[in-house]
Amino acid sequence: MSPPAPSAKPAVLERITERRANSPKCARCGLVNFRTEATCKRCGASLDEATNDTTHAATASAAMLPEHAPGSKAAFLFRRAAAVCGVTALLLFACYVSLIFSSAPLNAEQRRVVDRAIDVLDQRGFARDALILRRLVNYRASDNWWNRYVGHADAYAATNFPFEVVTLYPEFFNKSADDVERAAILLHEAQHLRGRGEEDAFTTVWRAKRQLGWTHDSHGNTRVWRNVSEFTEKHAPKLFRCGPDGDTDCYE
Repeated sequence: MSPPAPSAKPAVLERITERRANSPKCARCGLVNFRTEATCKRCGASLDEATNDTTHAATASAAMLPEHAPGSKAAFLFRRAAAVCGVTALLLFACYVSLIFSSAPLNAEQRRVVDRAIDVLDQRGFARDALILRRLVNYRASDNWWNRYVGHADAYAATNFPFEVVTLYPEFFNKSADDVERAAILLHEAQHLRGRGEEDAFTTVWRAKRQLGWTHDSHGNTRVWRNVSEFTEKHAPKLFRCGPDGDTDCYE
């Protein structure tokens, strides 16, 4: 027995479907016309115009998809920038917290000593530095993990910028002669709190020593004076190139 002949029905349906797909549909009355027709058989509307309108509408719809919407690129960049800023802020905050929790705070007496030194700065014309030192700084009495890692040599204080953390070592309290010398040390650290380097910090303090009342005549024999004088000449030698011999302090 021979197998039945394949049915022609699927092929017919395929041709019908293809014709319908290629046949223009009137945008006015909805009638599907033959593709050879230029106008609708029912209402007489132009099929070319209807086709163009349909194509234009489809193009406009596609243009309004999220990837083509006006300003989508700017919005994407803004979201990326916001995400980067958020992650950066979170990392900075985590680092700040780690600096605080890995060090000890000042005790009440040490805090009073610091406040008196800041008052000296305020009274002698350094109000902006005094404001920074009084309002923005978290003072610590021992090294945090970062200071322990980088180390320090013969320091009275250390500043962690931009975290505004200032560590005051025992020498700040027991090796300085008075509140004026401690004010000079804090003025130095205030420059670091502004993001300035050692040269700027030593230069600022050395130029301001008369205004502070911290001079060779009044404090020339103290340990702090000798240390600061030595490091200032090292970091800012131009301040000691005055006088006939070119080897004199320019601010004495």
